[in-house]
Amino acid sequence: MSFQSTRRFLQLSGVIAAGFVLAACGKKEEAPPPAAPAPAAAPAPAPKTFTVGTDAAYAPFEFQNEKGEIVGFSVDLLNAVAAKGGFQVKFVNTPWEGIFNSLQQGDRDLLISSITITDERRQTMDFSNPYFDAQQLIAVKGSSKVEKFDDLKKLKVGVQTGTTGDEVVTKLLGKTSKNVKRFESTPLALKELEAGGVDAVVADNGVVINYVANNPGGQFRTVADTAFAPEQYGIAVKKGNAELLELVNEGLAAIKADGSYDQIYAKTFGAAPAAPAAAPAPATAASK
Repeated sequence: MSFQSTRRFLQLSGVIAAGFVLAACGKKEEAPPPAAPAPAAAPAPAPKTFTVGTDAAYAPFEFQNEKGEIVGFSVDLLNAVAAKGGFQVKFVNTPWEGIFNSLQQGDRDLLISSITITDERRQTMDFSNPYFDAQQLIAVKGSSKVEKFDDLKKLKVGVQTGTTGDEVVTKLLGKTSKNVKRFESTPLALKELEAGGVDAVVADNGVVINYVANNPGGQFRTVADTAFAPEQYGIAVKKGNAELLELVNEGLAAIKADGSYDQIYAKTFGAAPAAPAAAPAPATAASK
């Protein structure tokens, strides 16, 4: 090979080599694949809604307003309990006569209807911690000479069927007495007192006081008697439903701790509740 040919070969080889070098230098590094997006957080489950049975004929605890809505102390209280407990409630007007069966059959998850905690009822349902202290009270006309419970022995006495009032009056007058007049609700019994059909009515103090205050034309007065045992209201759940009972008790404790209970009480009764006395033993009467 001549000198010139050799020179041209070397030049050409150099150009080719340089081309490889430039190509290698100019090659772009491949970008890493984009990271997979993080999975979206699952939405929080909606709060569970429980069906609540209440006999809405027991003002100021549970009753229907002019729009047909169920309102009252019990409603405000359970709504607050539910908010603290992380659940929701739906109130259903349920007649007193069938209210306990509705719980046992599963048609209602909870009952709040001024239900007195009794040993008898604990056999078939579970109760929350007490939320209200109550006692029986006698309502009579202003002209009545009744001064104590025993004075009712020979009188016609109105009561709501199946309540504490019914129980204590039946014991006083006798199981076969025709002077025990039973009504579907306490307001109906009190209306009968106003009309003169009965001489007295025995019922829970909160309901009697509310009715008397809102019906001044009836010219009623009330008579208290230490013979009546203290009572406490509780929220009922189906026997053995420990999970729901715990939610209710947690919510109830929370509204008592933060002052919400006192506010609800004052809204209904005009003042915060008095300091609680020593807890009484559970009532044994079949009572409301």
